[in-house]
Amino acid sequence: MSASPLLPLLLPMSTFALAASISPGPVNLVCLNSGTHYPIAKGLIFVTGATLGFVALFLGIGAGLYSLLSQVPILEELLRWAGIMFLVYLSYQLLQHDGRLQAQGAVKAPGFMTGAMMQWLNPKAWLASAAGIGAYTSGNATYQLWLFAALYLPICWLSLASWVYAGAFLKRYVQRPIILVTINRALAVCLAASALFLLF
Repeated sequence: MSASPLLPLLLPMSTFALAASISPGPVNLVCLNSGTHYPIAKGLIFVTGATLGFVALFLGIGAGLYSLLSQVPILEELLRWAGIMFLVYLSYQLLQHDGRLQAQGAVKAPGFMTGAMMQWLNPKAWLASAAGIGAYTSGNATYQLWLFAALYLPICWLSLASWVYAGAFLKRYVQRPIILVTINRALAVCLAASALFLLF
C-alpha cells in the first residue's frame, strides 16, 4: 500500500493530538501536582499510565465503544458519575497535603494505574477521541485509526510530561510550605470545578 494517502493526514492529526493533550484538564493538573510534590520519575510513571490508558481508550472508541455508550444510556451515566467521584477524591487528596515536599512523597504519588484509570473516567478524553476519530478517520480505513493512535502516543506522553516538568520547575523556586499549600488548594479547586462541570 502506498504511504502517500497518509501524508496529508499527519499534520492535522498531530495538531489535534497536541491541542487535546496539552490543554489544561484533570489529568494535566495531576501531572503538575506530581511534578511539584514528587520526584520527576514518579510523575513520569503516572504520565506513562495516562498515555497508554488514553491510547487504549482511543482505539476502543474507534472500534465502536462510543457507539455502545450512546445505545446504552445507563453506561454513559455511570461513567459520568464515576468520573465525578474520582475527581472529587483527587481534589480531597490535594486538600489533605500539608505542603511539605518530603512528606508522603514516595507513598502517595499517583502511579501508572491511576493515570490509566483516570483517562477512562475522564469524559473529556472520550469526547476528544470521538471528535478526532470522526474528523480524521473513516470507518473503512482502519489504517487511519492506527496512524492517529501512533501519533497520539508520543504527543500525549510529551505533552503530559511537560506539565510534570513545569511542576518540578515550580518546586525549585517554591520551598515554603505555605506557598505549596496555596498551589494545592488552587489545583484542588480546579479539579472540583472539573467535577462540577460534569454535572451539567
